[in-house]
Amino acid sequence: MKIRLHSRARRGVLTAASIAGAIILWQVVAEFVVDNRIILPSFTDVLFAFLSPSVLGSLPNDLATSLLHFGVGLGAALLIGIPLGVGMGWFRTMDALADPIIEVLRPIPPLAWIPFAIIWFGLTTQAAGFVIFVGAFFPILIGAYTGLRGVPKTFVEAGKVLGCDTDLELIRHIALPAALPSIVSGIRVAMGVGWMCLVAAEIFGVSRFGIGHKLWVSYSLQNMPNVVVYMLILGFLGIVIDRLFRAYTDRRLLRWRTGEVV
Repeated sequence: MKIRLHSRARRGVLTAASIAGAIILWQVVAEFVVDNRIILPSFTDVLFAFLSPSVLGSLPNDLATSLLHFGVGLGAALLIGIPLGVGMGWFRTMDALADPIIEVLRPIPPLAWIPFAIIWFGLTTQAAGFVIFVGAFFPILIGAYTGLRGVPKTFVEAGKVLGCDTDLELIRHIALPAALPSIVSGIRVAMGVGWMCLVAAEIFGVSRFGIGHKLWVSYSLQNMPNVVVYMLILGFLGIVIDRLFRAYTDRRLLRWRTGEVV
């Protein structure tokens, strides 16, 4: 127990030292090397921008709007990507039918879908969610597909011996639990891509609020400290959601992997 507490304390000190060092370096470079807040705002410029009424006043609405867009896109990607990836990974016929279409669509950048998002959904939440969906869908699909394809044959044979007679039973009790690490990794990658797509999804004016929308408006006004503020908010938002997701999956879904590596 003492060793674990000492390790956590040491890690906390190293994290704090790393952040403090980065802030000091940022401030020195911005103040004494660049000396131009449009090219590189200093840490204090960004801090004062964050505390300004123009940012704090609308921050709750901006966060709520962006989380809604992100939730719509990621939710749709989960609902479609996981079942499709599982089906393609388990059934050869389904793989043969869907794989050519997936491989043609997968390299198309999510931003290329923006014109169709506007035409199909208008300037709505669904349009922003669709762009995020396109970015998040393929990592989730690939994670589920790879996980199912990587299930050891001995697991499947053991499942049949233990009474799993149908494909549905084998997927439910054998393949899906074995593929969970790959599926979880795909979801984490998808969330990162989804945050990247959020800015583009909100640029084309689906709402007056949203972190991506405010970032673009700040850039248009050459208010670069505000741009950095919204960039950092996106980064922290992504970290918080990723940590919550990791904590849930590690404790509830992947407890059996504890201690595999360290």
